[in-house]
Amino acid sequence: MHIEPAGRNAPVRYTLRAGDHRLDLNARLGKTLRLTHTGAIACTHCGRATRKSFGQGYCYPCFKRLAQCDTCIVKPETCHFDQGTCREPEWGESHCFQPHVVYLANSSGLKVGITRRTQLPTRWLDQGAIQALPILEVDTRQQSGFVEMLFKEQVADRTNWRAMLKGEVEPVDLCAERDRLLASLDNGLRGLRERFGADSLRVLDVEPVTLDYPVLESPTKVVSHNLDKTPAVGGTLMGLKGQYLMFDTGVINLRKYTGYEVTVE
Repeated sequence: MHIEPAGRNAPVRYTLRAGDHRLDLNARLGKTLRLTHTGAIACTHCGRATRKSFGQGYCYPCFKRLAQCDTCIVKPETCHFDQGTCREPEWGESHCFQPHVVYLANSSGLKVGITRRTQLPTRWLDQGAIQALPILEVDTRQQSGFVEMLFKEQVADRTNWRAMLKGEVEPVDLCAERDRLLASLDNGLRGLRERFGADSLRVLDVEPVTLDYPVLESPTKVVSHNLDKTPAVGGTLMGLKGQYLMFDTGVINLRKYTGYEVTVE
């Protein structure tokens, strides 16, 4: 599913990609939509058939071999590139040794996150954030992990997806929270600058971003569809937020089913 910001004061645009076909999901709001899993699953990296998807779209051999599936992607502070044990050093150099942004977002409440600079605002859209603010830029993914660890002492790093889908989220003054956190974590940030260099952590002076999602009606009780248990799901499409389709019958996280072959009606 492709998500992109629209114009000012316009909701985010959603496009469902199935093979060579593209479906404008915003235009399907209020209409019936049905997804049926054929039973086939293919690895998104090598293309081979697999009975089970690992790490959101990989066969087991790729999941165990690829650097992008290593635990250090989830916990970048554990990067082991300098130990010579990176699964794919060239991939690590091109993806992990480039500028990363530490940001605050409001998806289900205030949270801290990290992403490559080139992944903004995609990362926020995937999380269903209604507000976001880049606060620091660093040189490597590992450094962003160390910064995130500091911030996690005072702010969450995960989204409560049920609260996000229910729309029970109050606006947050992200600039005030940024200033508060930078001040309270000054000693820890100073220590990282001493370790990695004075210019390794750069405070960003930018305006917060506000994002609006196409939702006709948010669910009061979140029921999650599972294609592995129920191959055919659907109903009236009531909203789109994060990587979720929100039907009147329940919600489904399409990212979870990357690599699954489905028919769309």
